[in-house]
Amino acid sequence: MAEANAAYYAARDPLGAAGDFVTAPEVSQMFGELIGLALADLWARAGRPEAAFVELGPGRGTLAADALRAMRTHGLAPPVHFVETSPVLRAEQAQRVPQARWHAEIATLPTDRPLLLVANEFFDALPIHQIVRTPAGWRERMVAFDGATFVPVPGTVPFDVIVPAALQDEPVGSIIETAPAAAAILRDLAGRIVAQGGAVIVIDYGYAEHAAGDTLQAVSAHAYADPFAAPGTRDLTAHVDFSALAAAAGAEGAHVYGPLGQGAWLDAIGLPRRTEHLAAVTPTRAGEIESARRRLSDPAEMGTLFKVLAITAPGWPPPAGF
Repeated sequence: MAEANAAYYAARDPLGAAGDFVTAPEVSQMFGELIGLALADLWARAGRPEAAFVELGPGRGTLAADALRAMRTHGLAPPVHFVETSPVLRAEQAQRVPQARWHAEIATLPTDRPLLLVANEFFDALPIHQIVRTPAGWRERMVAFDGATFVPVPGTVPFDVIVPAALQDEPVGSIIETAPAAAAILRDLAGRIVAQGGAVIVIDYGYAEHAAGDTLQAVSAHAYADPFAAPGTRDLTAHVDFSALAAAAGAEGAHVYGPLGQGAWLDAIGLPRRTEHLAAVTPTRAGEIESARRRLSDPAEMGTLFKVLAITAPGWPPPAGF
């Protein structure tokens, strides 16, 4: 999964109608603006420190551009740091946020100031491990080649001892997923926040509590595709286990808020009011703006499946909306 996604993102801009999928920042400017306002509010209540804005996997830079514009209206104009490895996406980001500095990994981010960090649809693309229940017990799910294509197969080494007691008796064929890379990155970020100050906002699709289920999926041309076919040419993702991320942050001593549904959080921090304002300013686009609000917030759209988790340094105020 890691190798396939690295090849996929290095070679293309996957966003938009001509790409494979659309993310929330591309749905409406309101998404990035509200994130920027939430961070500016938190920063102001924390005493207006010299902070840096960081985004992990910033796509085309749309979210950051919208967030930074909103931040400036409240006196926050931080230096910008992007963690991005794709040369294609870096070029897109440079058009929208030319002042940004780019990093290939988290390790090179600033260590001398608080970080205001956003990760929108970043963790879902990190590699997962799967364990499958077989007639002989729990085994790691591996990938084999059958002469024509890649196929999932159970391994031979028993993995029963690492399966939570509540899931031990799941029926044959059941799958449990873990994401060690995601937990490690979140724990690293939490440690930085505790040491330096600041906050992290994670927005992604996933589940609040760990449960059995196969969520590995591929998307190509806005449709679901076989995740084992044509590796490196389609986006591979899996649902984020927010309970694991929260535990990783808590282990570093960070304060954890959520997860909340994306819709509930956006509504709490002002999405309805922002929708009304934009519609009043540009009445010819009122229907389009309301459609975007529904897509971001309604339970049948992104409002429930997508969730928001926030972590802050001890001594920092709670973020708005939680």
